[in-house]
Amino acid sequence: SDVSLSVSISSRELFSPSQKYQLLVYHADSLFHDKEYRNAVSKYTMALQQKKALSKTSKVRPSTGNAASTPQSQCLPSEIEVKYKMAECYTMLKQDKDAIAILDGIPSRQRTPKINMMLANLYKKAGQERSSVTSYKEVLRQCPLALDAILGLLSLSVKGAEVASMTINIIQSIPNLDWLSVWIKAYAFVHTGDNTRAINTICSLEKKSLLRDNVDLLGSLADLYFRAGDNKNSILKFEQAQMLDPYLIKGMDVYGYLLAREGRLEDVENLGCRLFNISDQHAEPWVVSGCHSFYSKRYSRALYLGAKAIQLNSNSVQALLLKGAALRNMGRVQEAIIHFREAIRLAPCRLDCYEGLIECYLASNSIREAMVMANNVYKTLGANAQTLTLLATVCLEDPVTQEKAKTLLDKALTQRPDYIKAVVKKAELLSREQKYEDGIALLRNALANQSDCVLHRILGDFLVAVNEYQEAMDQYSIALSLDPNDQKSLEGLQKMEKEESPTDATQEEDVDDMEGSGEEGDLEGSDSEAAQWADQEQWFGMQ
Repeated sequence: SDVSLSVSISSRELFSPSQKYQLLVYHADSLFHDKEYRNAVSKYTMALQQKKALSKTSKVRPSTGNAASTPQSQCLPSEIEVKYKMAECYTMLKQDKDAIAILDGIPSRQRTPKINMMLANLYKKAGQERSSVTSYKEVLRQCPLALDAILGLLSLSVKGAEVASMTINIIQSIPNLDWLSVWIKAYAFVHTGDNTRAINTICSLEKKSLLRDNVDLLGSLADLYFRAGDNKNSILKFEQAQMLDPYLIKGMDVYGYLLAREGRLEDVENLGCRLFNISDQHAEPWVVSGCHSFYSKRYSRALYLGAKAIQLNSNSVQALLLKGAALRNMGRVQEAIIHFREAIRLAPCRLDCYEGLIECYLASNSIREAMVMANNVYKTLGANAQTLTLLATVCLEDPVTQEKAKTLLDKALTQRPDYIKAVVKKAELLSREQKYEDGIALLRNALANQSDCVLHRILGDFLVAVNEYQEAMDQYSIALSLDPNDQKSLEGLQKMEKEESPTDATQEEDVDDMEGSGEEGDLEGSDSEAAQWADQEQWFGMQ
């Protein structure tokens, strides 16, 4: 306590130098637990100075053979542990350079696995990839089963075979560890963006009795299905993981986003409340609540909640995407671009980060920049249904590249006939060409094995264009049953009920992409206070 500390400073006789060192460390520890990080750093620094003085005294005055002094010196808090605690304080204060400096000062031979792990993560965050790789490898040398170090190396583009070679001895010496090499292979595919092979490998792992119903694997599988654009299977896997672990937080931000996209806002609200009851010190609950606000068109509140999530975790990709989307829909496109670029830096294999940035370019009529970015994504992530559709989306914006868009969409639909974004864009193209019968056939085929609000609504629009009014009403009703908040389906149904001229329904705006990119909307009055909060927040909370 402060009282003991004051007494130790005032009266040198009451406490020995080693006891004073202990007292300073314990006081700093209590400040750390009270989240008074700056004060804790100050006390840890004083403790290290005291330890230095203590070491000098020990060298000047050799041991008198007093046996009582030996146990006391053995019980002293480790100087290396004190430096680790200081580094923790600096990271909490977002002073990563100071954290690196304090840990770097520890001689290599004295660094424990947790010190090397912390250094590796800090180097990675600072963009010092070579130093980060060296530190992760040192962790694996000391602890060959450190899975986080394995993931760290794979995320820094170290080959899966090289990482596996560092664990081969331990795999061969311990029984029932044969799954580890397959696990490394699976996550090597994850970090190279090969979603299909990653999914297949993790599915084969999940079937093994040792890893059946493993929450971590299910979460990874859910995330991979999401990245591959298979939202249905992604939601299914998230639900399985959540049932196995009711206190699960990791990945729930993506789960909440998917539920919100499907119009299940009540489920999103319940998920947010459940997560806040578990912990409000993670980004995920704030992101889930932000998704609820965003899809309720309360953009300034979504902006505030996204900023709060970033403040808690500056590496939260989903928080950056939420805040970027809110800024874009509020007309603050340049600020949104900064957030999407940061998301791309953190997750270069996630297509939705690029989609957000390209939507910003298109919103500001920067078609050239959008085309360059879409082409880069196509080359980097490969020619799959998602990248083909993204490039086609940009091509549709330029009258010169309409035919190219058509070719790209046909390729995408050949690969994945049920890929919703490709179907929506192809329907948009057919609407422009007034090929409604072809559009109806395309949409019926896509809806044969799935049910989606946007597809039902666009089918309704096409049916109106060919005077099939009754079935059009049925399609609008199905769309609204899937997402009661879908404004365009509601408008289509109201037009039908009022028996207004159906020709208006053929406007191409009615088959717009429903990814939320163009949804403007007046801010609700209740958002005025949230807007003030949002303005007070830093963009990233990463400085």
